[in-house]
Amino acid sequence: MLGSIPDLLRLLAVPVFGWAAYRDIETRRVPNRTWAPLAVLAVLLLCWDTYAVVTGPATGRLFFLQVAISLGFVAPLAYGFWLIGGFGGADAKAFMLVAVLFPVYPTYYLPGTALPLEPSLVGVFSLTILSNTVLAGAVYPLAVAAGNLARGRRSWAMFVGKPVVVDRVPAAYGRLLETPDGFTRAGLDLDALRMYLRWRGATLAQLRADPRAHRDPDSLPEEPNPPGDGAIATDGGTPAPDGGVPAEGTADQFGTAAGPDPWGAEAFLDDIEGSAYGTDPETLRAGLELLVRADEVWVSPGIPFLVPMFVGLVAALTYGDVLYALLAALGFA
Repeated sequence: MLGSIPDLLRLLAVPVFGWAAYRDIETRRVPNRTWAPLAVLAVLLLCWDTYAVVTGPATGRLFFLQVAISLGFVAPLAYGFWLIGGFGGADAKAFMLVAVLFPVYPTYYLPGTALPLEPSLVGVFSLTILSNTVLAGAVYPLAVAAGNLARGRRSWAMFVGKPVVVDRVPAAYGRLLETPDGFTRAGLDLDALRMYLRWRGATLAQLRADPRAHRDPDSLPEEPNPPGDGAIATDGGTPAPDGGVPAEGTADQFGTAAGPDPWGAEAFLDDIEGSAYGTDPETLRAGLELLVRADEVWVSPGIPFLVPMFVGLVAALTYGDVLYALLAALGFA
């Protein structure tokens, strides 16, 4: 037999996480309905395993300890990272699901061997997936830096971002790594930029063509548009705001006098429901000032976290605990 029925059913998570990783790359959004069937399956399989342990000959103390660590540590850890902004909503839901779906090591028998190949001492499979995910995520900045070096781009931001031509910024995901005053790790979120542009019914090209006029809060529409959630429209809905090259003009065109609320930043944030990804008026103004002046900006695309999570899951199911193996090879385990 390849494995127990519960362990075989757990493999249904692999294509779901693969699809979620693809969606995370393409749109940075995963529908909530993605996780509901797996959540129901996870609870049913946990009950199945618990019943088998309770009615079996062994005491099951190790099983219950491993389940307690998975549910009592991994799941709250994912929720905590979401609270402080370290995880997106989909990332947190995925990891809490992993905590319920994979509390203990599954076993899959193949001719001459059994998977996973490398178990851990603790035996909490969700912890193995978590550590594998962290290792896979650590490779990302190294790959970004290597790509920037190959293209001759040298900057402190080369490990976390890449230069993007300004007219392509509205079709990119991530966060600006610059302000008019220099580099920053807390630049404007590009989802918030798209929300702002849709709210005021303008494109980035229009702002760049006449920044002085658009900086004036009196230029705001009397009835702003729904801002949406900042997603890039690809399904024929509201078109993504385009970029463009600013029209020629005098230096006065880029003056900063614009009344008490330049760009209408406060009006925008006061009008929308909720938060524009934590953006405050000063961050929005700084981002807009940069985008109407520059031709190219550094953007951090961020790590689509479901991608290393998918890699970590596949690595855990096949090889096992990569971190434990590395520590053992170095003599630390």
